[in-house]
Amino acid sequence: MVTSLGRLIISWFVRSFKYAYGLRFDIKGRENLEVDRPCVIISNHQSILDMMGLMEILPKRCVQIAKRELLFLGPVGLVMYLGGVFFINRQRSSTALTVMADLGERMAKENLKVWIYPEGTRNDNGDLLPFKKGAFHLAVQAQVPIVPVVYSSFSSFYNLKTKLFTSGIIKVQVLDAVPTSGLTVADIPKLMDTCHHAMRSTFFHLSRNPQENGAIEGPAVQPAQ
Repeated sequence: MVTSLGRLIISWFVRSFKYAYGLRFDIKGRENLEVDRPCVIISNHQSILDMMGLMEILPKRCVQIAKRELLFLGPVGLVMYLGGVFFINRQRSSTALTVMADLGERMAKENLKVWIYPEGTRNDNGDLLPFKKGAFHLAVQAQVPIVPVVYSSFSSFYNLKTKLFTSGIIKVQVLDAVPTSGLTVADIPKLMDTCHHAMRSTFFHLSRNPQENGAIEGPAVQPAQ
């Protein structure tokens, strides 16, 4: 989980990053993350800017799951470490399964929320990738709801060829919780489809008006991660 010192450092980093890049986050549905209960939070993943949005709305008693390689990504890795991220070595499936099983047990005991990117990797193709099962197995194992979070497309201010950003507005929508009470492993494929459909529809809705989500006056073009 994020310590008080960690939150201060993260807050400073996010404010500095947003100022340097000229970014604004338009967040709706924040109240869906503020309930006092364990849950699995899932969100789409396009760039390091997703992490900035995560830190804007990160609820209390929340841990995050990320691939181990990100730990060595300079200042970003340090911020993630301070933010209480659980790093998983995806090359060693037994280790990853152990971490997830441990989290499943701790969620109810410690009233934890867990944030996972179900696409499994960064994706800037203008759509959502198929989801991996880990987040859904965890939610069903712990019998906790899933709260989807959707970031709008960065395409109106992110050049895919040059990997450069201009300033812009990122829309973030927190959807209603999807219950898992009474579900079993056999229900996971349908659960994945339900969440993927809801998030994909929201992604296209948030991204359909580029002029509302596009460049604003601010700093010059910056390199993206």
